[in-house]
Amino acid sequence: MIALLTQRFLGLVATLLIVSLLVFAVVAILPGDPASVQLGTSATPETLSALRHDMGLDRPLLLRYLAWLAGVLRGDLGQSSTYGVPVAGLLLERLAVTLPLAILAIILSVLIALPLGVAAAARRNGLVDAAASFFSQMSIAVPGFWVALLLILLFSTTLGWMPAGGFPGWSDGALPVIRALTLPAVALALPQAGVLTRVTRTAVLEVLHEDFVRTARAKGLTRGGVLWRHVVPNALVPILTILGLQFTFLIAGAVLIENVFNLPGLGRLAYQALSQRDVTVMQDVVLFFASLVIVVNFLVDLSYLVIDPRLREKGAA
Repeated sequence: MIALLTQRFLGLVATLLIVSLLVFAVVAILPGDPASVQLGTSATPETLSALRHDMGLDRPLLLRYLAWLAGVLRGDLGQSSTYGVPVAGLLLERLAVTLPLAILAIILSVLIALPLGVAAAARRNGLVDAAASFFSQMSIAVPGFWVALLLILLFSTTLGWMPAGGFPGWSDGALPVIRALTLPAVALALPQAGVLTRVTRTAVLEVLHEDFVRTARAKGLTRGGVLWRHVVPNALVPILTILGLQFTFLIAGAVLIENVFNLPGLGRLAYQALSQRDVTVMQDVVLFFASLVIVVNFLVDLSYLVIDPRLREKGAA
């Protein structure tokens, strides 16, 4: 077991190093000069050259990469040329918006999809199954930003129950923050709930045909007891895989939703850094997103060992 965990961890570290190299290379070859973007077209060559020297753009790519990587390992992510503040503080400030939004969205997604997918599988080809299929298809097909606009129109403009956008800040208390994040979380959760409903239904249907399910029923266990005590736990592996992917998508893919609701999150920061050619922020944000995907997948792999004893026995062997 320890050897398996060590192997997975070393693979995690190697993947992160490769990703950091790819991120730096992709950002470095993007067209445009960050110094020219900051100074504008009226800048003199001397001023432009001085700024490029201050930003380290006149050094070889390999030295720039090693210096950036060393700073990342120390926790020094550099200085934003647009905002004039350390990037680490900027990421933490924006993460305080995006992380609660992603957590709230994934909770809503699970609360919708897990009961609906299990009920659809338990009553295959019935009314609940048809309703779950319709919900899944519609939630996946409808764009999230369009759902966000409809939510604003209904709950903000017409009913006035929820704010249409903006973020009050945690200093105002948890309740205003939750109210500000509710509509964006619903807009993010509905497409993910559609995907998760399909995966849950398929996984539960596969387990329902296993021999141990028939044995449990033959011993006198109720249909509901067999379903939630035996079937659902054995169907969790593909469900957890999708949840891990969805969580990273909700963190990294909320650019449109954050712009619709005017939320100062990581997605909006990435969009602004790209449009303003802020190389330091772009590199750090993309590396954070990529690292998050890798780490979450690593944690999902570890969770398999917790919920499936067969994998633990295989790892020990």
